Amino acid sequence: MDAVATSPSSAWMGRHHSAADRLRAAWSRRRTLRFLGYGLLGGYALFVLTWLFFAAGLPSSEKLLAYQPPLPSNIRGVDGQPVGTFARERRVELSYDEYPSMVIEAFISAEDKTFFSHGGIDYPGLVGAVGDFALKSATGGARARGGSTITQQVAKALLQDDEYAISRKIREAILAFRLENTLTKEQILELYLNQIFLGRNAYGVQAASRAYFDKDVADLTLPEAAYLAILPKAPSNYDPVRQTQRALDRRNYVLREMVNNGYITPAQQAEAGSSPLGTIRLGTNAKFREVGGYFTEEVRRELLRRYGEDAGDSANSVYAGGLWVRTSMNPLMQDAAAEALREGLARFDGGRGWRDTGLSIEIDGDWRGRLDRAPLGTGFPDWRKAVVLEKTGGSARIGFTDGSEGRLAAGNATMPRRGGGGTAFSNLKNGMIIIVKQIAGEDYAIRSIPEIGGGFVAQEVRTGRVLAMQGGFDSIGASYNRATQAQRQPGSTFKPIVYYTALANGMTPATLIDDAPFCVWQGAGLGNKCFRNFDANYAGPKTLRWGVEQSRNLMTVRAASQTGMAKVTDTAKRLGVGDYPNYLSIALGAGDTTVLKLTNAYAILANHGRAVAPTLIDFVQDRDGKVIFRTDNRCAVMEGRCNAPDWDGGAMPRPPSRSRQLLEPQAAFQMVHVMTGVIERGTATTLRDLNRPLFGKTGTTTGPTNVWFVGGTPDVVAGTYIGYDQPRSMGGAAQGGRIAAPIFKQWAQAAFKDVPPTPFVAPKGIRMVRIDRVTGRRVFGTFPVREDPKSAVIWEAFQPESEPRRTLRRAGEEAELAAAAAAAPRTAPRRRAPPPPRPDAVKPAEPAATPPEDFLARQGGIY
Repeated sequence: MDAVATSPSSAWMGRHHSAADRLRAAWSRRRTLRFLGYGLLGGYALFVLTWLFFAAGLPSSEKLLAYQPPLPSNIRGVDGQPVGTFARERRVELSYDEYPSMVIEAFISAEDKTFFSHGGIDYPGLVGAVGDFALKSATGGARARGGSTITQQVAKALLQDDEYAISRKIREAILAFRLENTLTKEQILELYLNQIFLGRNAYGVQAASRAYFDKDVADLTLPEAAYLAILPKAPSNYDPVRQTQRALDRRNYVLREMVNNGYITPAQQAEAGSSPLGTIRLGTNAKFREVGGYFTEEVRRELLRRYGEDAGDSANSVYAGGLWVRTSMNPLMQDAAAEALREGLARFDGGRGWRDTGLSIEIDGDWRGRLDRAPLGTGFPDWRKAVVLEKTGGSARIGFTDGSEGRLAAGNATMPRRGGGGTAFSNLKNGMIIIVKQIAGEDYAIRSIPEIGGGFVAQEVRTGRVLAMQGGFDSIGASYNRATQAQRQPGSTFKPIVYYTALANGMTPATLIDDAPFCVWQGAGLGNKCFRNFDANYAGPKTLRWGVEQSRNLMTVRAASQTGMAKVTDTAKRLGVGDYPNYLSIALGAGDTTVLKLTNAYAILANHGRAVAPTLIDFVQDRDGKVIFRTDNRCAVMEGRCNAPDWDGGAMPRPPSRSRQLLEPQAAFQMVHVMTGVIERGTATTLRDLNRPLFGKTGTTTGPTNVWFVGGTPDVVAGTYIGYDQPRSMGGAAQGGRIAAPIFKQWAQAAFKDVPPTPFVAPKGIRMVRIDRVTGRRVFGTFPVREDPKSAVIWEAFQPESEPRRTLRRAGEEAELAAAAAAAPRTAPRRRAPPPPRPDAVKPAEPAATPPEDFLARQGGIY
C-alpha cells in the first residue's frame, strides 16, 4: 500500500496543539502556581493603589528642591547692629560646608550611622519598630520605639505631622524615598541640621549652639557637639539642669559610638567623657541686647501689613520669611528716650503710694516658668519681677525667674497702698507678683509701676526718619503705644500752627496783639464764650513773639480770629495733625492728635516747610539679601542713572528731592525763630543750659489732664506728653514746662552729648532786623547782647517788605494825640481821627536812669 503524504501546516498544527495541551494540563495540575500569579498581580495593584493614596498631597520633587525652612526676621538699627528679632522658631540657616565635620559625625553617630549608605529607609530598624508598635498596640503599653533614619526625620519635619499611626509612617517612608531621589546626601543632611528642634526654642544646630553654649557651631568642643547630638529624640529628657546625669550618660554613649565609627580616638573619648556638660543657664544666651520694644513692635505691625504673618501669607512673611530689616532707630537715642520717659513717669508718680500689679501665680511646682511668662515689664534694668513665696513676721521670701531667691523686709515696703489701707508689706500675699530693686546682697526694696502713662518720639528733620520711640513705661504686657495710638489734646503745643498761619497771612513777629478779654457769640443755643489766660491776668498789647514765649491764650484766639479759623484748621490738616472744625477752642489745642503727628508737624516747620512723613523702616531685604522695599525710593525714578556702571560724560546725577514744599518757607522759619524765644525767655527756660540752638513749645491742657513739650534742634525734633490713659486731672501744679520739658532735657543731654551745635539757617529772602523786644519797634545804633537772653534788643526775622519802618516821631506824641481825642466833647463835630498807631510807632518804655548802652533801646532812639 502506498504511504499517505502529510502537509507541513498540518504537522505544525499538530505540534502546537500538543504543546498547548501539555501547558493546560500543567496549569490545571499546578493550581498553586496560578494562585501565586494572581497574588503577585493583586499585590502589585495594591502597592500601586496604596502608594497613590498616601502619596497624594506630598511635596513634589520641584517643591523639595525649592524648600526653605522657616527663618525669623532680624531687626537692625540705623547703625546696622541687631536690635531685635521676630521669631516663633529660633533658627539660623547654615550651608552644609559651614558645619564642622565633628558636629556632623556626632549627629550621624547618634542618629543614623548608615546614613551615607542606605536609600532612605533602615529596613532592619523599620522591621523592629513595626514589631514593637504591634506589640505595644496589642498590650496597650507605652509608645513604640522609633526606627527613623535622618532622611525620615527630615520627611517628618516637612510633613509637620506627629500622628502616632501607621499611615503617618507610610507617608514618611514615601517622602523619604522621594527625598533620596531628588536631593544629595549633603543636601538632606543640611536640611536636617537646620530644621530639627533641640529644645529652648532652638531649631537647628546653630541656634541650639547659641542657646546651650552661647557660641557658634564652629567653636563647639567635642563634648559640646556630642551633647547637642543627643537632643533630637526628646530635648526635655536630657535637660542639663533637671536631667544632668541622664544627659551625661547619653552624651558619653554618643562618644563611644564615634569611636566605633572611627571618628575619634579612645583618648579623645576619655578626655571628652570626663568633662561636665558646660551649658549656660536658660535665658542668658542673648547674642545682642534687644532695645526699643515699642519701636520694634511698631515695625512688626508695619511688616505684618506688608508681608503677612506666616509662610501661607507670602514668601517674605514676618515669622518665616527670614527678612533683614534696617530701621531708622538710633540705639543711643532710643535708650535715652526710654530712660528719660520712665524716670519722668516714676518721678511724677513716686509720691502717690504703692500699686498692686494685679498679677499672681501658683507657687507649687514650676513657679519659675509661670513667673517668667507673667506679662509684666519692669522698665528699669535694675528693677526685677518677683513672686512672694512665703511671708513670715517682718519679712517675705521672694523668688525670681532664674530660680534664685531674696528677702523683702517690712521696712523696705512701707509705702502706703494706693486706693486702700495699710502699707505695701501688709498687703502682700503668697503668690503675688511684685516689682523689687536690690539694695544690698539678698535684700530688696519694693517698687511700683507708675499708673500715669506717656509717649516720646524723636524724628530727623530733613527725612522724617523716626530715631526713637517710647510708648509707655514698658512694652512687656502693655502693647498700647501711646506715641502712635493715644489721641490727646495738645494744648498750647498747637499754638505754633495758629501763629504760623498768622505769619503766612500778613502778621509779623513784631505785630502787636491785645492780651485782653476776648469773648465770642456762639449762637442762641450756646451763648457767649469767653476765653481766659492760664493765670487769669491780662497784659495789654504785646508782640506776637511775646505771646508765643509766654503762651498767652487770649492773644492766640485773637490771632486765630483775625487770621480766620478756616485757615488755621487747613494748616493743621496739611501738616497731618488733624482734621478739625472751625472752632476757636481748637486754636488752644482742644482737638485730639498723637505725639507722633505733632512731632512730625514741628519737623516740617524746622525743615522750612518742606513735607516729611514719619518712617521707621529704611529698607527690607529677603533671606537672600535682595532689597524688596526701600523707603527712600528716589533712585528708582532716575531710570538707572543712580547706579550707572560707568560715567556717561554728563553731570553727576542728583536724586530728586524726597519732599514737596508744604508751607511758606519764610513763615515757617519765622515760627521756628520765634519758638527759640520759648527756650531763652519763655515757658521752657529749663532747657537753656543745654547750650545749643533749640526751639520748642510747652503745652498744658485743661484740667490739667496732659502736659507736653515738642521741640528740638535744626536736625532732630522730639516730642513728649504725660497723662493718664483715662484722662483725669494731674493736679494743679502740673505744667508742660515743669514735667514734660525736663524729660526732653534728660533725653537731649544723652542724645546730643557728642553732637556739635548747629545754628538754624534762614531760607532765602528772610531779613534779620534789630527790634526792641518789648515794643517790636525797629532799633538803630545798638546791637543785641547775645549773652543776655533778656536783652532789650534782639534780632527778629521778617519777610521782605514786612519789617518795621524808620520813623522820627518821638516818644509821647501818640499819647498826646490820644489824650486830646479823649478830652474832646462827644457832641463836637466829627473830625477826621488820626490814623491808628502802627505797630512800629507804639510808645516805648518811659525814660529812666539806665546804663548808656541801653539808651537807644530804652529812650526811643531812632526807630
